Amino acid sequence: PPPPAAPARNLVEIKSPMVGTFYSKPKPDKPDYVTVGAKVTPKTVVCQVEAMKLFNEITADCSGTVAEVCVKNGDAVEFNQVLF
Repeated sequence: PPPPAAPARNLVEIKSPMVGTFYSKPKPDKPDYVTVGAKVTPKTVVCQVEAMKLFNEITADCSGTVAEVCVKNGDAVEFNQVLF
């Protein structure tokens, strides 16, 4: 018989609203905004995306727990790319 299917995970993707550079922390010497396991609300700032020398704070826009961070600090991101 085929192996049992893995249980479905109810995940919500947090995507980049713009093209730019992903920053996981407010300053190099500060901790990350969120890490795996962090609880977030719709107003929780999860990262910054720099576009044309402007740093834009990205909020979760949902409630839950961060299951995965999909990009690294300093990575270039595309519009609609999954960040968390």
